[in-house]
Amino acid sequence: MKKISFIFIFLFSFSIFSQERYLTKSGQLVFEASVPSFEEVKAENESTTAILNTNNGEIAALVLVKGFRFKNALMEEHFNENYAESDLYPKATFKGTIKNFTEINFMNSKTNNAVIEGTMTFHGQSNQVFSNDALITKEEDTIILKGSFNVQASDFKVNIPKIVSNKLSNDVLITYNLELIKK
Repeated sequence: MKKISFIFIFLFSFSIFSQERYLTKSGQLVFEASVPSFEEVKAENESTTAILNTNNGEIAALVLVKGFRFKNALMEEHFNENYAESDLYPKATFKGTIKNFTEINFMNSKTNNAVIEGTMTFHGQSNQVFSNDALITKEEDTIILKGSFNVQASDFKVNIPKIVSNKLSNDVLITYNLELIKK
């Protein structure tokens, strides 16, 4: 019985320590839904939490919706109350994978192009998203992951009132910059 327990503990601890995980709690996430000739509709969140497993290419991220900061306080208030309904839907999440992760060498310091695919949940709705322009750079114990993807506000059931529909784009550009530290 002691042998079985020892083997189980050994294998369990090996599987835990063999996983290479990188984490941030201060990632940058920016979204922009601006249209030409009108005030910029752009917000930034600098407290995005993300984790990357370099053994299998899985990545997950979480952002508190009320953490987005706009240049205009009134715009921020309208975003939280009328569009994101952040009291009802306080967080947005992403869970996905680096599709070409087997082509990426996480041990060297060169920049790699990556394709990331996964599910984004926002405003109570989940949709597939793709980031075809991701860049991954390894610097010592840090992996820097940068890229962007586009979503449609209507896909997440965000209603844009007709009165402001010409000032606010349904096409939303989301950019991310994550400095993930080895844990």
